[in-house]
Amino acid sequence: MNTTSNFLWAGVLLTLTAGAVNAQSRIYVNEYLNIGVGARALAMGGAQAASTADAYSVYWNPAGLVRMQNDAELGLMHAEYFAGIFQYDHGSFGLKLKDKKRAVGLSFTRFGANNIPYTIDYVQPDGSFDESKLKDISASDYAFTISYSQLLNWFKHNAKVKASLGANAKIIYRHVGSMSQAWGAGMDLGVQFYSDKWRLGISARDITTTTTSWSFNFTEREKEVFRQTDNEIPIKSYEVMYPRLNVAYGRYLFKPENKFQLLAELAADITTDGKRLTLLSTNVVSIDPRLGLEASYKNTIFLRAGISNLYQALDNTDTTNTQKYLVYQPAVGVGFKISQLHIDYAFTSLNMQSNPLYTHVVSLKLNFNKKAKKPAEQSKGDPVNSQQQEGPSINSPVLVPQPATTAPPKP
Repeated sequence: MNTTSNFLWAGVLLTLTAGAVNAQSRIYVNEYLNIGVGARALAMGGAQAASTADAYSVYWNPAGLVRMQNDAELGLMHAEYFAGIFQYDHGSFGLKLKDKKRAVGLSFTRFGANNIPYTIDYVQPDGSFDESKLKDISASDYAFTISYSQLLNWFKHNAKVKASLGANAKIIYRHVGSMSQAWGAGMDLGVQFYSDKWRLGISARDITTTTTSWSFNFTEREKEVFRQTDNEIPIKSYEVMYPRLNVAYGRYLFKPENKFQLLAELAADITTDGKRLTLLSTNVVSIDPRLGLEASYKNTIFLRAGISNLYQALDNTDTTNTQKYLVYQPAVGVGFKISQLHIDYAFTSLNMQSNPLYTHVVSLKLNFNKKAKKPAEQSKGDPVNSQQQEGPSINSPVLVPQPATTAPPKP
């Protein structure tokens, strides 16, 4: 038996399953759920909890779901990481209920690598290679979410300020080939306060902690490799995601009727699973500040920029190990609205200034609206449908399909 091939196989296997062994003492658990979704949000550095008001609110802040500008919205996103090795896909769907004061949503997320060479039997005892023994496996992480959102009557005496509340229930599934799989479940809550000029959002993820339980199903051949490389054969393990809070404040810098708009949003991503590599961190809480900007013209053309994942790193050229420099993840993007279709693009890096890895993200959003009732039909008792604007104005217009020149109405 070729010892080198056994060590290679054990290394690959342990790398894929490392997150499940003794994971209860780790941080960065299920980190694929924190990458972000939607090119608009990612181009703004993930500063979204206050301004999000579309189908992607299922991810960023479920309270924004009821503020969708349309009866229903479908959002789709695709991105690739590490030269296409990892595929990242997301889909969100939001639907306003008949009274327009409530909304429901669904989302699906997958982050995974396909075509991973499974070489445990590829190298034969005599050192030769048997192509028939070489096969591919995949390692994938999934998340399925159901959302509910509704408007609140907290400010009855102040018509300029409105509020909404939302909640998520999510299921997590992860697997590495056929040898290990995990299931988990959790809940999120969100709230938003907003007026014509400003937005305030709070999103609390995994409020009851989210536990992911791993189970393993190794063949005798795989167990043999573990033993030969002096590794413990895992039987069962679990991961715990601790509560995570995102607080954001956004403000429009021009009047609602202005053709040009500029939104600035500042957010703080607060984790409670231990000391992370962030700008502000303790042994219990870590804070990652984020800033996003969005300039728009007639709510049809958008330019965006953002910054996130800031932290201090040691300067490799300093022999005293005392000099530090600021590391950050920049992002830029554009967006276009063509009738009922939104097309968004983001260009971002993995915050390694010395040797950055860039990622292109493309997302789509399709709007669906019921046809407006004729005046005669409305007079028979049917209420006139209305919707909440995404942009500076919070007045509710009559529901009609939105043209490309509609006044200004989180990934």
